[in-house]
Amino acid sequence: MSLTPTTVVHADLASFVSFGEALTDMIRVDQGHWRSRSGGSPWNVAIAMSRLGQLSAFAGGISKDLFGQAIWQASADASLDLRFIQQFAKSPLVAYVHQLDPPAYAFVGDDSADLHFRPHALPAGWRRALRWAHFGSISLTREPLAARLIALAESLKDEGVRISYDPNYRMSMDSRYDRTLERMCRLADVIKVSDEDLRGLFRSRDHHLGLAQISAWNPRAIVMLTLGERGAQLFHPKADLSAAPPPLDHVVDTLGAGDVAMAGLLYSLMNGGTQDPEDHLRWAVAAGAAACAGAGVDGLSAGLVTSLIDQVQVRRAEMA
Repeated sequence: MSLTPTTVVHADLASFVSFGEALTDMIRVDQGHWRSRSGGSPWNVAIAMSRLGQLSAFAGGISKDLFGQAIWQASADASLDLRFIQQFAKSPLVAYVHQLDPPAYAFVGDDSADLHFRPHALPAGWRRALRWAHFGSISLTREPLAARLIALAESLKDEGVRISYDPNYRMSMDSRYDRTLERMCRLADVIKVSDEDLRGLFRSRDHHLGLAQISAWNPRAIVMLTLGERGAQLFHPKADLSAAPPPLDHVVDTLGAGDVAMAGLLYSLMNGGTQDPEDHLRWAVAAGAAACAGAGVDGLSAGLVTSLIDQVQVRRAEMA
């Protein structure tokens, strides 16, 4: 890996690192037309955290071709700590998004660059600087990467690092994923799931069954349940809460909104001290709304989110 002349090298190592995959989304616009966009749930979370003002890094492998270079440049533009990105002369990981509402994906990436990520090659001293590590998505289904990341999450937890987890359900997460799901839920401090995630992960039409199982595995975890246009619920040791998103004149794009909501929650938890769980949920829902309004991950800012926070109404949760 080499740094380009325009690379910004941070004086300090990142205190927040999101581990997993960065990929290229090929989004179907209409019959026969597609557009590409850099993405991947863990990468989106890292970008959103940086846009909100947290010293942030994405740790993963990307290709050296034009797709990988686009991810590298977008990471640099978002002021990520680029020392955590590893580039390999391997094929890119690509997600074909053939349907947006709800999103439907097909992934292509045999022996692709993401699988060659090596935690031992991260910059010296990175563990001492780390306060929070995020994991999830298809990286935890793709061997040999998955085994490395799970072992890393467990070792970081043992060192006192806080862990967040977003399974981000995809079709490859069948019964073979059950053990990983349980392991990650048991060690995570914060878990984010959608109602669709729960139905897929637990193979049940009733997403409440999945919520109950996660609670049984880890009753101390903070769990955020995202419900699309209906907002989100937060199950916190201090309170169970529900919030509706602020009214938006126009929803431009919902792709990645869940990742941005996760970043809003994590940013608030990392920087909000002992503030009430209501404030953490407001941050999450306002961030997701900001993404849907057209800002996406790239146009996100703390100022934009705070302008929407007062419009988020929080109440005691009623089971959705």
